[in-house]
Amino acid sequence: MNAIYILTGVGVLSLLSEILNFKKYIVWLAVLGLVATLVFTVADWGTSIRYFNDMVYFDNYAVAFSALLAGVGLLWLLLSKRFFESNYHVTDYTALVVFALVGAVLMVSFSNMVVLFIGIEIISLSMYVMAGSRKNDLLSNEAALKYFLLGSFATGFLLFGIALVYGASGSFYLAEIAQYSATMQPPVFYYTGIVLIFIALAFKVSAVPFHFWAPDVYQGAPVSVTSYMATIVKTAAFAAFFRLFYTAFAGNSDVWWLALSIITVLTLAVGNIIAVQQTNAKRLLAYSSLAHAGYLLMALMILNSYSAGAILYYAASYSLATLLSFFVLDKVNEHTKTNDIGGFKGLYKKSPLLAFVLVLSLLSLAGIPPMAGFFAKYYLFAAALKSGLLWLVITGVVASLISIIYYFKVVAAAFSQPDETEVTPIPVPAFQKVVIVLMALGLIALGILPNLVFGLI
Repeated sequence: MNAIYILTGVGVLSLLSEILNFKKYIVWLAVLGLVATLVFTVADWGTSIRYFNDMVYFDNYAVAFSALLAGVGLLWLLLSKRFFESNYHVTDYTALVVFALVGAVLMVSFSNMVVLFIGIEIISLSMYVMAGSRKNDLLSNEAALKYFLLGSFATGFLLFGIALVYGASGSFYLAEIAQYSATMQPPVFYYTGIVLIFIALAFKVSAVPFHFWAPDVYQGAPVSVTSYMATIVKTAAFAAFFRLFYTAFAGNSDVWWLALSIITVLTLAVGNIIAVQQTNAKRLLAYSSLAHAGYLLMALMILNSYSAGAILYYAASYSLATLLSFFVLDKVNEHTKTNDIGGFKGLYKKSPLLAFVLVLSLLSLAGIPPMAGFFAKYYLFAAALKSGLLWLVITGVVASLISIIYYFKVVAAAFSQPDETEVTPIPVPAFQKVVIVLMALGLIALGILPNLVFGLI
């Protein structure tokens, strides 16, 4: 709960910083705020306290995901220096970034569906504005509009679904809903409500076929905003998805499990196959993000005691690798003014460090050992095998093999000869060099010691 208090305070401070004339320090104050959030969140470990009339429940699941969100948010701030330098409204965007984290923390700690709705709306409203932060860029405006429309569809389905479930069970609380469906014979509209909530959350995680504008949003939004969507938003959405269906609707899995199976397979197939055809690196990473949503959906299908740990570990390894790959893309874009894969040509000569971290991050995303991404997929496949889902494991393995094709297209470009005879180095600030090296080492460390995260919850 300390996470919500501190993040809200930092957000309000950001809004006041221009009036109180400390605007130039606000990003670093936000960094300090996220460090404090991380420390106080970890201190909540093992407390399991309920707040706001039991509507928010900070158990170890909420604490672990809140700490992950705060950590990823902190790294994102440190790597997004260019985003804030290129925006006049620094204070507004800093506030939006922090308030989005407040919504994310609510999404991982709710025990009442009203709080889930509030959390989703807080993070969504912030992201609509950030996606359109380049006001003079048509693609950025298009991204904001499409993200807003996707979010509006999700909100409509979510509210209607919550209303139907409440109409049948008489409660917004997850535990009471679970008890109701276990002891009573729910009417048909209760199951309709579950399906509508399921569709709303499928929109939020960009699962196929609810993904249709997601790649356009990823491509049109500024690179830093896209990396924020692909990490913070996706982690919060999957943590909320699992918490809701594991706690309240696990007993009704016969209603949604088949639909989830079809969506999982489609998401794995569409994300990976279309990614192979991309020549734009930003769009390639967007489809790659869809594919990784498919792997996380596998954890929801399994829905056993391993699922929570598997989602946490997968989200941690995926977030680290994604932040690194988008950071390199941003640097290449700044240097070459293009997001095409061709812009990576000769990267190893322009910046050996960027080429190094790019390779490590893509190896992890592809699931190559000993990187963290390999064990993230291994744990999912092992849990699926324990549940007797061999066909799901085969689907996941085939999807992973396809993903190697498009990740290695970028690696090959980075280590090919540059077009120009005179190679201009790509500058990287010293503190960002330290951050990306530590993140790259973190990817390796997570791979060598996976139980540090997997066994937490």
